[in-house]
Amino acid sequence: MITPTKPKKTVREKKVAKTRKIPQYNVVLLDDNDHSYDYVVEMLMKLFGHNFTTAYQMACEVYSSGRVIVFTTSKERAEFKRDQIHAFGAD
Repeated sequence: MITPTKPKKTVREKKVAKTRKIPQYNVVLLDDNDHSYDYVVEMLMKLFGHNFTTAYQMACEVYSSGRVIVFTTSKERAEFKRDQIHAFGAD
């Protein structure tokens, strides 16, 4: 006598696509004695789009602690922003 068999269930592994996150880099502004608060605040507003309050708080922090993170982004964009800071112009 022949009895029908149930089909075997196969287990398939799902391939999960892992997305790689792009490493993030900080643009750090260092304190110096060459630039005024007004210059730093204006530069942060124009180059990074910070509002006056945020730019002023960052200027205060760079004055008190010697450094402040002004932007976090990809490596290429961080390098571009660094170059913009250096080329921003005279105080």
